Amino acid sequence: MKDREEHLFEAVENLLKIKNECSCAIFSECGLSDLTVKQIAYLKVIDAQGDVTFSRLAEITSTSKPTITEMINRCVRMECVYRERCPDDGRIQYIRLTEKGRQIAQAEQAALRQMIERMMSSLDREELNLLVKILEKVR
Repeated sequence: MKDREEHLFEAVENLLKIKNECSCAIFSECGLSDLTVKQIAYLKVIDAQGDVTFSRLAEITSTSKPTITEMINRCVRMECVYRERCPDDGRIQYIRLTEKGRQIAQAEQAALRQMIERMMSSLDREELNLLVKILEKVR
């Protein structure tokens, strides 16, 4: 039983390693290898929310407005986001993703797609069907 558990551990660890390699490659393509997990999380929230203000981002992430401002300023310097004034109320600023920010926010999905492409090129149709059936059982 331990031997099987160890094999499963190694197999899952290898899959995660492949996904991380794909993610790192995407971040390197964007010229950003020094992003923090927190910065990526903020970019993902902005990507998911669309029109998001500083106040709303602070609310969603349960952080203070000064913390949000500091983080967004860093992201602006890295050319991942920009500010856009609300046309109806100039006091309100929206946080928008640049193309680079969008790529980073969606890097995890892109890395998963790349990992799946690698799996599809390594396995035959029968093996892929079996893998899908097995993974569907995991909850």
